[in-house]
Amino acid sequence: MNKFPSMLFTKTVQISVLMSVYNTEFSLVKRAIDSVLLQDYPFFELIIIDDGSTSELEAQLLNFVKKYEDKITYLRHKNCGQAQSINKAIKISEGKYISIIDADDEYKPNHLSNCIKSMRENDLIATHTDTIVNQFEDYFVPDKDDNTTNIHVDDCILFATLFGKVEVFKNIQFKNMYAADSDFYERASKKYQVNKLSSRTYIYYRNHQNSITANLKKANLC
Repeated sequence: MNKFPSMLFTKTVQISVLMSVYNTEFSLVKRAIDSVLLQDYPFFELIIIDDGSTSELEAQLLNFVKKYEDKITYLRHKNCGQAQSINKAIKISEGKYISIIDADDEYKPNHLSNCIKSMRENDLIATHTDTIVNQFEDYFVPDKDDNTTNIHVDDCILFATLFGKVEVFKNIQFKNMYAADSDFYERASKKYQVNKLSSRTYIYYRNHQNSITANLKKANLC
């Protein structure tokens, strides 16, 4: 039986998945892309915004994504940061809903289907994550209100777990700042129905030593 009977005879894009890429190792980006292509919910587009990566990564990405032109849009601009890259991707998205994925993370196969079910009651959601770490301390990141204090990732709003109606993302843009995800969620909560779900269908890799949060934690130790 088809799990999405109301969409059985349509090829309409329901979800726009947005990914900003900047000099991430190609094998990790490919893993992220593959996880989107393997979703059990088929009515999506993937928009990849290359935020000014090296020419080597650009060539690797182009060579790979051209095999999936029916599903993937690849665009490139000069480096301006993840927040502005995602804002630009929102402007060209065709879906009724927006989802985000970081270039070094991945979705479990039921991520999109799990998220879209929650849209009956919500305008915007965030979720917990299946977090991959090297050590216990990696579960903790700098608090947005006090960068010298660390809090567990389960107590955060994580950028790439945000999923919601396109009008939310078009009316409330991301800012270039640390904890842009939490800031976005808080501003959205003043106008829309928001919720954080306990599901863990997003795989968040916290075992990267040169991430923004990892570097901020290192700086606080100095």
